Amino acid sequence: MAKVNEIYGGQAVIEGVMMGGPTTSVTAIRRKDGTVEFFEVKRHLDSKWKRLKRVPLIRGIIGILESSVLGSKHLNFASEKYDKLPEEDINIEVEGKSKWGMILGLSVLAILSFLFGKFIFTLIPAIAADALSHYFPGFGMQILIEGLLKILLLLGYIYFIALTPLMKRVFQYHGAEHMVINAFENGQPLTVASVREQTRLHYRCGSSFILFTAVISVFLYLFVPLHPLSVRLLTRIALIPVDLGISYEVLRATNAVRNVPFLKVLGYPGLWLQLLTTKLPDDDQIEIAILAFNEMRKREKMNAELTNQSSVS
Repeated sequence: MAKVNEIYGGQAVIEGVMMGGPTTSVTAIRRKDGTVEFFEVKRHLDSKWKRLKRVPLIRGIIGILESSVLGSKHLNFASEKYDKLPEEDINIEVEGKSKWGMILGLSVLAILSFLFGKFIFTLIPAIAADALSHYFPGFGMQILIEGLLKILLLLGYIYFIALTPLMKRVFQYHGAEHMVINAFENGQPLTVASVREQTRLHYRCGSSFILFTAVISVFLYLFVPLHPLSVRLLTRIALIPVDLGISYEVLRATNAVRNVPFLKVLGYPGLWLQLLTTKLPDDDQIEIAILAFNEMRKREKMNAELTNQSSVS
């Protein structure tokens, strides 16, 4: 296996794939007429936020919020373009404050959507477990039932959305994204035939992270009160940042030991969840993922050259 220092990530979008590097992220989508269109969002973090991204526990929270904002922009681009012909595009020039207002609004909406979803998957199991306290009394049993309900809610949600044709294709693009990154990290050529031989599972996947948050939260709940219900719900909300921070560190750790015998099994639960969140892609979908990855790396190189020129001048 070739030694690869660069670490890249990505996400699936409607009829496309986003690939991200240290300084930029690029989406490639296939339009209605079969043409491919790219969309770039550069990463802009000031020195203060960059320093925070190096602090354990805190860096996970910063990374999740940043990914939510960036991801929403790529999802918005794909959803607006994928089912239209290029000639149907309406060019609207948005300048000055109105443009920044639109970007800010989208960023805030992305963060609020993430937090809303997190609240739903956190509070519903707590309320349901409390309602079942007559049948499952006791502190330990209540925590266990709440954790099981949270995992079942997560699995059920993923299973049912995967039944829709649109999400099935998104999950296929998710698989293509993983396969391309696996090919790159394994030192294999980025061709459709070579990528096809790679696994669609990856240790750094956000699906694994989501599962880790569900499991780790159970252990965190052991240290806070269970009653009354209002206190139970408030402590669950208060622990969300702690849960996110620890889960991110666990995700990094499982990725670091993925080639170590015996220790690599720590990441298996997240990989098993990816059997639901990824599907085997067709050749066209793999091609899109390859194009997105290559375009992202090309623009990363261009950004590095511009930075070097600026520092010299």
